[in-house]
Amino acid sequence: MISIPNSSQSQLIRLSQGQLNLLETCPRKFQHTYLEQLRPPLDPKYEEKQLLGSRFHLLMQQQEMGLKIGSFLQTDSQLQSWMNTFASIAPDILTPDDNSEAFRESEHYRTLQIQDYLLTAIYDLLIADKEKAQILDWKTYRQPPSKRKLQYDWQTRLYMYVLAETSNYQPESISMTYWFVQSETKPHSIKFSYSTTQHQQTKKKLDHHLKKLTKWLQVYQQPEQLPQVPEGSKACIYCQYASRCGRVCANSEKKSSSQDLLGVNNALFNLANIEEVPL
Repeated sequence: MISIPNSSQSQLIRLSQGQLNLLETCPRKFQHTYLEQLRPPLDPKYEEKQLLGSRFHLLMQQQEMGLKIGSFLQTDSQLQSWMNTFASIAPDILTPDDNSEAFRESEHYRTLQIQDYLLTAIYDLLIADKEKAQILDWKTYRQPPSKRKLQYDWQTRLYMYVLAETSNYQPESISMTYWFVQSETKPHSIKFSYSTTQHQQTKKKLDHHLKKLTKWLQVYQQPEQLPQVPEGSKACIYCQYASRCGRVCANSEKKSSSQDLLGVNNALFNLANIEEVPL
């Protein structure tokens, strides 16, 4: 939940990439989800997948720390299959060179203050040497999004931006790679390089969104609701708040079961939530 400080307080508001994604998609949905905490219960099947994803992240963290994970793998054939296949595809990630002087840390946490907000980034694995820094992120769902969609996702933009702002690395020395370990054929990666131009564009976008959010949070306390997307927007079609927002006709509501809406909602939140489970 996002708590809104009183005007007399100097408390910072924490924002993650998932919250920025939702804010950009639909401010009203951001309001219902984070300000009012109106999230519906998770579908049991999705909850099971979320748990499996968090266990994989935990195993990758333990592997990086040099802890034994064999006993965990023996009790879960799915995780064992993922780890074995991933090790064959990217052995340098799981078994780093002992002579390397590169900095490596799993679940690396960084924050950056902009205006009255504290932007947070949690890197599944950060590898950095004297010349370059690599951000690696593990994804455990079956159907990866397109590279273009990932490029404009706030996880990609925010994570590289925060690292550039909080380190001595130039944007051109920073990259981010997503590893999809449960692809239909074999694990594969999507890599993004960074540049000064992209950095400036992200800064401009962040300033724009945060200034708007500040204004919206002020009027929300009056109280006024945050803006909606335009009528007929695709974002409303499968949104679990469509009825609350008056964006679904009565006939459509009768045809759509609450279970169907839950399933679609879970898919929409997949990229934002499953990889950032606190360990």
